Amino acid sequence: MNFKLTALLLLFTISTITAQQKKWTLEECVVYAVENNLTIEQYELDLQNAMIDRSDAVGAFLPDANASLSASGNTGLSFDPITNQPVTTTIFTANGGLQSSVLLFDGLRNIHRLNRAKLNALANQYRLDDLKDDIRLSVANAYLQILSNKETLIVFQAQYAITGQDLKRTTELVNAGVVPKGDLLEVEATAANLEQQIVNTENQVLISRINLAQLLQITDYENFHVAEADYEVPPSDILNNSAKEIFAKALTFRNDIKLSNSYIDLAVKDLAIAKGAKYPTLGAFFNYNTRYSDQERFNNITGMLEAESFGNQLWLNDGISYGAQLNIPIFNGFSVRNNVKRAQINVRKAEVQLEQDKLDLETNINQAYVDVKSFSKAYYAAQKTADARRLAYDYSKERYDVGLMNAFDFSQAQSRVEDAEAEVVRTKYDYIFRIKVLEFYFGVPIDLN
Repeated sequence: MNFKLTALLLLFTISTITAQQKKWTLEECVVYAVENNLTIEQYELDLQNAMIDRSDAVGAFLPDANASLSASGNTGLSFDPITNQPVTTTIFTANGGLQSSVLLFDGLRNIHRLNRAKLNALANQYRLDDLKDDIRLSVANAYLQILSNKETLIVFQAQYAITGQDLKRTTELVNAGVVPKGDLLEVEATAANLEQQIVNTENQVLISRINLAQLLQITDYENFHVAEADYEVPPSDILNNSAKEIFAKALTFRNDIKLSNSYIDLAVKDLAIAKGAKYPTLGAFFNYNTRYSDQERFNNITGMLEAESFGNQLWLNDGISYGAQLNIPIFNGFSVRNNVKRAQINVRKAEVQLEQDKLDLETNINQAYVDVKSFSKAYYAAQKTADARRLAYDYSKERYDVGLMNAFDFSQAQSRVEDAEAEVVRTKYDYIFRIKVLEFYFGVPIDLN
């Protein structure tokens, strides 16, 4: 028993450690977010409702069938349902029936409702897919923000290590009387500033991790970590296409455009349904009824009062009715006419919304196209600046080491290097994300590999 308990505890411990050590890749984050996002779950439920509406529309073509059964007892004066004669006694009666009706013509509204239900299910699917696209972009942005903050933290930590060496060396020089104590205070101030930047960046790493975890509906923030990776700017030929070419292709597959088109189709079907109310409706019905009474009656064959059996009465007292009904709309207080006008307005509104969505998409693509170019220039300019700052820092360090530069000027040179290297990290990940956004508009899946 102790061995089993120990084995279970060991297995639980291993599982817990493994879970805590899990490093999430971007692909895993995207898949998990799509599968667990609460808004996506709501949209999936809306899609299920749309499929039920489609089933309702199919059912409207089928005849209905309903059965009824009633039984009652009366004491005193009442009417025998078989003879329809008044009787003063205790009487037990039963009635049963089967009713069915079918709509034969309703101005084609049932057909339009069925087609509308199909279009609505398709629209809900586009709506769901569009939300998934937005979540993929949001997750990619949050993921890259974590990497950017972590890489910036590494830069500051590396600079702090170098400053620690400078602090040690300056302390020795001050103790030896080679440099004034003010130089030591300047280096200490630089070290303290770096400590503050490290603390701030650690907080930014934590906040960015929490933001991504919230997108994934994960509450265990402390044990949520992304995979360690140093992503470089990926090779991309997306700029070989013009913004117009990217926009033209986006129109063929973007779910938000498909959704807007489906809304026009839905509005057109609503207009057809509204116009169908102008036409007559034709329906047919069939009813079967039978009844039973426990009252005795005179039997002409036997010459005696007898109560007919329950089974015999069911077919002796049954009856059938059937027919058709035509309803012709003549005047309805302008409701049909006004509903048609409203439907026509909704068609036009859906068409205008499609044009607006196309315009928004084109604007976003043009902005993304410009962003790729501008962030590319910013990234390469930041690299050049960082290279120049490093050379200047190396030169300043050489002068500082031989006493030709004071600690204040040297700390300024070091600060400029820190800022330049942090800017390289920031612009790099901004550039990577802008490339991925533009590629996404072109139909390229989000992937950092």
